[in-house]
Amino acid sequence: MVKPMTTYFEILIELVSSNRVQYLVYTGLSVPVFGFAVIVYLSDRLVYQRFLGKVNPLIAFLVVILLGLMLLSILLYKNWFFIYGPQNSKGILVAAGLASVFGVIIILVDTKAVFPPKMNVLFPESVLFYPAIAFFAEILFHVLPVTVLLVPLTAIFKQADLQMMIWISILLVALLEPVYQASGMASSNQYLTWVVVYTGVHIFLINLCQLLIFKRYDFVSMYTFRLVYYMFWHIGWGYLRLRLLF
Repeated sequence: MVKPMTTYFEILIELVSSNRVQYLVYTGLSVPVFGFAVIVYLSDRLVYQRFLGKVNPLIAFLVVILLGLMLLSILLYKNWFFIYGPQNSKGILVAAGLASVFGVIIILVDTKAVFPPKMNVLFPESVLFYPAIAFFAEILFHVLPVTVLLVPLTAIFKQADLQMMIWISILLVALLEPVYQASGMASSNQYLTWVVVYTGVHIFLINLCQLLIFKRYDFVSMYTFRLVYYMFWHIGWGYLRLRLLF
């Protein structure tokens, strides 16, 4: 039996009122992220084109931010994941530490493999571009597929162990970004086979760590991981590599 809209609205109101900090934190992240996206877009109208094609990036960011709010609300309502968890400080430290390790490793790989010179958005636009696109990526590569997998799985297999289904979802979702990245690299014919394979494994491990952090801590910690990794790989090294490798 379909619940009336008033019931859904009441559930939403109750969810927001009982999780005000969660929603304030999401708003506190999404507002500057959208602001960064606007500033970058106004400075270079083509900067998002290789990621979004002809889609207006500001509309895309707004849709993804609202989508993330809806999806995270479902995960909050189910009590599966948090936007801002009780051990957030520890989660941020763990995420930053692991991301730093992965960042240093890929920089060392780059000194041997030498990825293309135009792979990064250039400084100083990169300072605002990557925090914005990191948020965008977390919603599309992690929050969206986790929700899409878990909701029907738990509805179909009601007697199955919830933790097992969460683990299955995490492993499947962790494959999405590495497959996307590695297939794009392979089809470009610019990379040696070992570089494509290593990059796929590297990105899989990153995604797996992020999703485990999401499960153990919260969305903010997961976002912090990507943000710190991007600071190493795309922003800091993205600036230095053009002077050291080319």
